[in-house]
Amino acid sequence: MYGLWTAEQIRVAEAAMMRTVPGETIMRRAAFGLAVQVLARLRALDGAGRAGAAGRRVVLLVGAGHNGGDALWAGYELRRRGVAVTAVLLVPERAYAPGLAALRRAGGRVAAPDPALVARADLVVDGIVGISGRGGLREPGAGLVAAAARAGVPVVAVDLPSGVDTDTGEVHDPAVAATATVTFGARKPVHALAAPSCGPVHLVDFGLGPHLPAPHAHVLEAADVAARWPLPGPADDKYTQGVVGIAAGSAVYPGAAVLATGAAVLATSGMVRYAGTAGEAVHARRPEVVATADVASAGRVQAWTVGPGSGTDDAGAATLRATLADEVPLCVDADAITLLAQHADLRAAVRGRPVVITPHDREFARLAGEVGPDRIGAARRAAAELGVTVLLKGHATVVADPDGRALVHPSTTSWAATAGSGDVLSGIVGALLAAGLEPWWAAGCAAYLHARAAEIAAAGAPAPAAAIQAAVPAAIRRLVTPVPRAGRPAPADDAGDGG
Repeated sequence: MYGLWTAEQIRVAEAAMMRTVPGETIMRRAAFGLAVQVLARLRALDGAGRAGAAGRRVVLLVGAGHNGGDALWAGYELRRRGVAVTAVLLVPERAYAPGLAALRRAGGRVAAPDPALVARADLVVDGIVGISGRGGLREPGAGLVAAAARAGVPVVAVDLPSGVDTDTGEVHDPAVAATATVTFGARKPVHALAAPSCGPVHLVDFGLGPHLPAPHAHVLEAADVAARWPLPGPADDKYTQGVVGIAAGSAVYPGAAVLATGAAVLATSGMVRYAGTAGEAVHARRPEVVATADVASAGRVQAWTVGPGSGTDDAGAATLRATLADEVPLCVDADAITLLAQHADLRAAVRGRPVVITPHDREFARLAGEVGPDRIGAARRAAAELGVTVLLKGHATVVADPDGRALVHPSTTSWAATAGSGDVLSGIVGALLAAGLEPWWAAGCAAYLHARAAEIAAAGAPAPAAAIQAAVPAAIRRLVTPVPRAGRPAPADDAGDGG
């Protein structure tokens, strides 16, 4: 798990560091790391041909202030290694003087803004605006960035793509779509919230760590999820591995029940109990599921997933109330979220309970107001107001806990944005809650695994939700190591469940 820090947190930390380390030294360290990454990109262009980057043409798009200074000092390092470097000063009177002088001493050129110059480059360095930038690109930078995009010239962004907000990841128009981003000191929210605009992100560590406060948010990595994924041990049985109940589906939406229930089965649940009207459809796909007509007759479970395709009528509300009465952890999805928005007593009933809600932006708006550009802030606000863990689905999924913790799951593909995919996710969340994970971790690990399953299912092409569900075991196999976990206590009532 790694952290994300806001622009203000970075500025304060850098100011603290500069009390003992000269600012010019910090900039030179950052610029050297940037130059190393640019050289690696240039060498990759050579393939099996030339051994180095000498003679390659790099254009620096240089804005005002320290971001432009990083680009100029990196240009100096590139010139010393034989790269042909041309700096385009977008605000000449505010260009960073020491870096500009160094670049000129090394033989670098300075040129007026010219789209043709950018189009002929082998690589462009985006040093237009830094972490304090706001709004979209202005001319002449906008036109030069557009020229690079038309010509297919790779762009390496300095710290973040210009035109993309540091803290919210909001992509303004126009903005840079970077081939790669080189950031300094620490990762920022933009690198997770606007991952497609950043490309691969390379972190240059210049010693800022001791000066950083607690992160604004975190990003889970494979090791974090693998360490918490419930694996059966030699003493486990079907009860101790987690018994999850799925209250989903209706005559109109039986597929939601099939998708959520099947995902819970495949996410290493020991037993899945289904409650609803789609039992026949569920059994046709998953004969191992224990299916009953309603929550009251389902038997004991260790967690419920409720809401996918269940309707927002009186019957749907009764189902949600029945799962709440069970007093076990709960994943509230889809129609059940709409019911929370409609009924104050249901909102009061979930507050302070081990509950995960999984809204997309429109469902979130019904329950907690518009998301707006700040997804982390919106999810965190809703979690505090509702007293539950919020999994805000979208191009970057955010998980926020009432205690203020926040996770961001960067989007690596859009293939999970398909009908029924959320039903699969809710089944996985329910399985992890039943296995004993606290809501924040259950939601975060489920979002991670769900995204991996979508990547496997799609393999570069569209994939339906059923394929994402089917890919869950493969995603788990790629993730976990065979280290057994301690078993969960069995439910008190285990009668009537066959062998």
